[in-house]
Amino acid sequence: MSLRQFEYFVAVAEEGSLSRAAARLSVAQPSLSQQLKALERRVGGALFERLPRGMQLTPAGRAFLPEALATLRGAERAYRSARAAVSGESAELHIATVSSVAAGVMPDAIRSWHDQHAQCPVRLEEFSHRDLMEEQVRNGLGDLAVGPRPRAWDGPVLSLGYEEFVVVLPNGHPLLSEGSGTPPTAIELRSLADRGWVLFGQGHGLNDLIGGYCSSEGFRPTPAVRTWQVDAAARLAAAGVGPALLPDNAVPAGLDAVILSCRPKRFRELTCYLRSEPHGLVQRFLTLLQDSARLTQPADRDETGAGGPRH
Repeated sequence: MSLRQFEYFVAVAEEGSLSRAAARLSVAQPSLSQQLKALERRVGGALFERLPRGMQLTPAGRAFLPEALATLRGAERAYRSARAAVSGESAELHIATVSSVAAGVMPDAIRSWHDQHAQCPVRLEEFSHRDLMEEQVRNGLGDLAVGPRPRAWDGPVLSLGYEEFVVVLPNGHPLLSEGSGTPPTAIELRSLADRGWVLFGQGHGLNDLIGGYCSSEGFRPTPAVRTWQVDAAARLAAAGVGPALLPDNAVPAGLDAVILSCRPKRFRELTCYLRSEPHGLVQRFLTLLQDSARLTQPADRDETGAGGPRH
């Protein structure tokens, strides 16, 4: 088998069409078809079902796809490493993460990395859900992943600590003036059950997490608006559209809003996970990330009510 055959196979699988894959690869369609047939002869069976309007993976093709992706991504990393060694250039660091971590923990870490390793650029791959990221990293994407603890992982997993989830409300919200008149520092989620919420899109990991937290308080949040961006959610909440529940480190600095802890507090563990033991640039970034993340450590947490779904 050749890497070119793997590349052709992946292109057809992603495009679902020989003609579109040929156009994407800038090759003649008969040549592409011939290479696929050669690959199938080597495998010993059909990888695609040829349909009148396209190509569909067979069970063998579906089993072959993640390994083909991992092979191509491994070859790309090998090429980058060798090129760096030959030319004197520094390698690019490829990091996978979820969107809330990209907005929260990663900026400080990447700024510190750039200060120390300006010749080593970072490529950040963002995902809307932890499960999507875990699948792609398992299939060879990225040098490391930063996000919630993976559900099932065979390689190294290092805990970075816990981020606290906080409620964002606009200044002057009615609940802030109830009681003694002293502004609260924490709020029960159930006290916001009758409000329209700033929520995330269906399929966004934070949407699952917020739904789980509210369900544990006995209600399902009603959306006033849905967004896919953490920064937008914070600003919509500050504008009075509805409350938002966000990681504290992802709330924009200087936001003109009231930020309250949950009562009981809510935490999510963040980890770094890899396919193999870290070394070289990856180990250096991991050390820097541990120093810059500024997350709560287990001994510092108020464990009362700190549980909840790990999305």
